[in-house]
Amino acid sequence: MKQNKYDDDVFFDKYRNMSRSKNGLEGVGEWHELKNMLPDFRNKRVLDLGCGFGWHCRYAVENGAKSVIGIDISQKMLSEAKSKTKYENIEYICIPIEDIDFPDNSFEVVISSLALHYIQAFEDIINKIYKCLSKDGDFVFSVEHPIFTAQGPQDWYYDDKGNILHWPVDYYFTEGIRNAKFLGEEIIKYHRTLTTYLNSLIKIGFEIIGIVEPESAENILNTVPGMLDELRRPMILLMSARKK
Repeated sequence: MKQNKYDDDVFFDKYRNMSRSKNGLEGVGEWHELKNMLPDFRNKRVLDLGCGFGWHCRYAVENGAKSVIGIDISQKMLSEAKSKTKYENIEYICIPIEDIDFPDNSFEVVISSLALHYIQAFEDIINKIYKCLSKDGDFVFSVEHPIFTAQGPQDWYYDDKGNILHWPVDYYFTEGIRNAKFLGEEIIKYHRTLTTYLNSLIKIGFEIIGIVEPESAENILNTVPGMLDELRRPMILLMSARKK
């Protein structure tokens, strides 16, 4: 199913007012770790899957990328991205990630930030990414951590006074659709085990370069309400892989 929740007016307005939306990459708790996993962009052709407001596209160009294509299903996201972009070598295309069909060896780098857990057929996307990458090309992505996605609703367990008790992990090995709540709105996500993420990459021929379960940056922990509780369980999984 190709989901386009971000063109919903209410949902998009809530998303646009998040810290990571208003403050760019410096407002992203995992950015300090993700940045260290990114390859050298100099003279590289880059594809960003689920590019959103285009923060990573612009970062790639500012760090020497030859060209960047940003893909997103949401017209609202891309309108914001275009309004923030002054570089002529960035192209934004409004299509679902599932529909990408680039020729072999089109890119040296593919990146994706918090988009692939919205995709049902993960292995299909991995195959397409592998195909369009050049030899020794890099694939770096983030998804919501399997511990975060497993139970479904994505909320804490509370006591009768509303105090947080713990984070529930349930049905971990039952992969598939989850009816989650994000920004107070219902949204469909897809849960996969860590084994599936790793083995899908290995099976198609990627070499795993790095895996990080990031803690939020200190400035985010100290300024964004509720972020200290994020240290109680992993929320995000970062992975980097290389086409062998």
